Amino acid sequence: MKIRIFARASALILAAAAVILSVSGCHGTSGLSEFSLPDEFDTTKEYTITFWAKNDTNKAQTEIYEQAIEDFEAIYPNITVNLRLYTDYSKIYNDVITNISTGTTPNVCITYPDHIATYVTGENIVVPLDELMTDEKYGLGGSEVLFDSPTVDEIVSEFLAEGVINGTQYALPFMRSTEACYVNKTYVEALGFELPDVLTWDFIWEVCAAAMEKNDDGTYVVNGQTIMIPFIYKSTDNMMITMLKQLGADYSTDEGEILIFNETTESILYEIAEHTANGEFSTFKISGYPANFLNAGQCIFAVDSTAGATWMGTDAPLLDISEDKLVEFETVVMTVPQYDTENTSMISQGPSICIFNKEDSGEVMASWLFAQYLLTNDVQIAYSETEGYIPVTTKAQTSDEYLDYLSRAGEDNDTYYYVKIAASQLLYDNIENTFVTSVFNGSTSLRSAAGQLIENVTKSVRRGETVDAEYMKTLFSDVTSLYRLDQNLAGESITDGEEDLGELPTEAVILLSVIAAAWVFIAIYFIVSTVKMRK
Repeated sequence: MKIRIFARASALILAAAAVILSVSGCHGTSGLSEFSLPDEFDTTKEYTITFWAKNDTNKAQTEIYEQAIEDFEAIYPNITVNLRLYTDYSKIYNDVITNISTGTTPNVCITYPDHIATYVTGENIVVPLDELMTDEKYGLGGSEVLFDSPTVDEIVSEFLAEGVINGTQYALPFMRSTEACYVNKTYVEALGFELPDVLTWDFIWEVCAAAMEKNDDGTYVVNGQTIMIPFIYKSTDNMMITMLKQLGADYSTDEGEILIFNETTESILYEIAEHTANGEFSTFKISGYPANFLNAGQCIFAVDSTAGATWMGTDAPLLDISEDKLVEFETVVMTVPQYDTENTSMISQGPSICIFNKEDSGEVMASWLFAQYLLTNDVQIAYSETEGYIPVTTKAQTSDEYLDYLSRAGEDNDTYYYVKIAASQLLYDNIENTFVTSVFNGSTSLRSAAGQLIENVTKSVRRGETVDAEYMKTLFSDVTSLYRLDQNLAGESITDGEEDLGELPTEAVILLSVIAAAWVFIAIYFIVSTVKMRK
């Protein structure tokens, strides 16, 4: 009987150990050989590839993906593309990390370069694109590509550079956006101000202070309501990064050295604390979606991505508030606030395309051809028209079709919604003023830490806590520990021989917790059974 009990417990332990190994095993070991570009792509062989993408809950974007797949499969009938849609890039990231360990990554994935920097820490997981891009036959604009693919020179160089990680091109840009400040011009003028050509931080805070004036009944003078948060920022990650860039302050090095914890960062946080204490500032995570406050007349300056333009303004085609709460006002799309109006700085952001390595080089080639197809004018222009994106190729940007689209702002409140086109035009006119942050293993954590600094200070002020030098010292230490930034200086591994793969996916954490509980149960079961046998 003892032997049977021990055998049963051992089997359970071995099963649990196997699961643990499958979850916690090295994400970076794929067991795949380095991709080698074949001489020819066999169009008679059947391939099925998976494509993971995000659609922003926008049905028009889903339809564009589906149409692109249909058109591509008509050109290459030997390639079948299976689409899997996500509503959040972090979920794509978590699933990719989980699937790397099981060898079930997608073939083509729309994601962010910061995430790709984690994927490439493993051996031969993501396909480097330098050789593929320039191949005469199957590269960008290649002679054997069966559709009108853009050439390397026709991809905007600033956007293409975002996909370079450790000197290697691992991603192609898919679509680009930036941040914009959506302004309630009606309220600005009602407060006695005139919008400048370029927003400055001083102007923002001056208007915000004026907007705090109240009537005797406790309502705000500017809107006659009991709620007014003049300035709401959607992405505090971008807010901190952009402010540091505008001030010429350190953030990180290209090699991954963490430099954000400096005096400039501290002074920015004191500035934010001051305006939060006055009720002038809040964030998306604390108060809610900026567009909802803007459209309800409860916010004057709402900073969000140009990719969210269809939610902004009285006539926005996508609204998250009821019509009875909607306020009539004139919406103006401007660059984010600047410290120096002569040197505009605004972040470049947007999804990129990467290709995962597989045993069959032909399967990788099928993936590469589909990735190229996503850069054709038909896809680029159609997708850019869904939001305040711009195409990533000069081929699409300078096409008659796209220029006609930009010229028709305001013809309707759908395809030609003026706020959406104004957001696209903003980026189109400021490509040379955009910047990107360095991409390295751990840059995702650093980006999150940048936003966490602002979120923590804002929360602390709202709770009545004192924000002083001692507070800042503790804050910097806490955020460093939370995102393990002290263990990833200069791009070094967290521990010898290991890479920083970011936080474990929630599913993995749950699974490991269940396994730990199972071990405890097994031990108790074995002890109780042994005691019974002795009796």
